[in-house]
Amino acid sequence: MKTKITILFLLILLTQSCKNDLEIIDDLSEDSYSLLNQDSVQTNFPDLIKNKIGIVGYIFTNCPDICPLTTNNMRLIRERIENENIKNVEFVSISFDPEVDRPSVLKKFSELHGVDFDNWQFLTGEKSVIDNLIKEVGVVAFVGDSTTFNDGTKTYYYVHTDRIQLIDQEGRIRMNYLGSKIIIDQIMNDVKLLTE
Repeated sequence: MKTKITILFLLILLTQSCKNDLEIIDDLSEDSYSLLNQDSVQTNFPDLIKNKIGIVGYIFTNCPDICPLTTNNMRLIRERIENENIKNVEFVSISFDPEVDRPSVLKKFSELHGVDFDNWQFLTGEKSVIDNLIKEVGVVAFVGDSTTFNDGTKTYYYVHTDRIQLIDQEGRIRMNYLGSKIIIDQIMNDVKLLTE
């Protein structure tokens, strides 16, 4: 009987230590950023993922390379999570270009990328709020190349951090991944650690 109790205790200890292997990078649990989703519904981040595992990407819709890859990779992660029947996971894509990425633009972008909105929201907001949010989570984004056309319209691209973050049920950032080059098995293992 003592052997069974000892084995049970060691298994519990091992499970807890694995979960704790994911370093706490930042704690967002006391933060609150008022944003709009793709349907123009006001929501607060990170409150919308409270008590859930969050997989969060940072994008802008005019991005020619990294952001479409990040969005597609998040879609692949979502499909894998659904196939493995992992519950209580919320996906969030946050635009750092709120002047262009209004809710309707985010909705069109997400629909073009085959996003299912059941547990995935695209967020935008006031520039000052977005700037504070991305600074807090360690994402850098600034306007790089820009072109002004004869009619006065301007197009520009951001130089930005390539990032998907894993946020635990307590609102703490636990992992940073490259958004454009994911190792899906690693992300799945990390998600599973947070479900234990």
